[in-house]
Amino acid sequence: MDPDVLRQAPLFRELDDEAAAALEQAMSTISLRRGAVLFHEGDVGDQLYVVVQGKMKLGRSGSGGRENLLAVLGPGQMFGELSVFDPGPRSTTATAVTPVELRCLEHEELAKWLKGRPEVSRALLGQLAERLRRANDVVADLVFSDVPGRVAKALLDLAARFGTERSEGLLVNHDLTQEELAQLVGASRETVNKALADFAARGWIRLEPRSVTLLAVDRIERRAR
Repeated sequence: MDPDVLRQAPLFRELDDEAAAALEQAMSTISLRRGAVLFHEGDVGDQLYVVVQGKMKLGRSGSGGRENLLAVLGPGQMFGELSVFDPGPRSTTATAVTPVELRCLEHEELAKWLKGRPEVSRALLGQLAERLRRANDVVADLVFSDVPGRVAKALLDLAARFGTERSEGLLVNHDLTQEELAQLVGASRETVNKALADFAARGWIRLEPRSVTLLAVDRIERRAR
């Protein structure tokens, strides 16, 4: 594991090296295989998690059993923080998209840090504020954006976290199936595939298994507006 990965998590950003090392020691390690479920929507739990390797997805089930994919998280990102302030049923189902390694912090351990270190509380509140902003953006996109616009925005969001510069463009190894990508956009797989095929035909992207290369980022950015 890259030793700087944990320091990317909001929980660690304001801590000095000694405090960060002590907090890491208080955390346990969890390894998951691809497709394994960490917890289900409605489960009781009060642990906080940080992704150190691999990708996790957070989803909710709608009517008719359709899943809405709320987020795809990679190294340095954190989830489960809602349970710190409101211990209760989990609001999402957390599933490993790839083989994953997580760090887990129990509620009691975190409570000790919150008492003596206000910077940790500020970091967690900042994380919650960011989550609220993202939720507001998702609602606005569903109301005001068409499916191709949402697809373009999703590609840019995935590229910002998982993209790698290549000579021909920006390679995004998102590791999602076509169905999962459609769930992330909030549309049918057929409609999302049609938008992706249109982008590819225009020369904006190149589609590959569980990845995409962005060939014309500026065009995709304009389509996302």
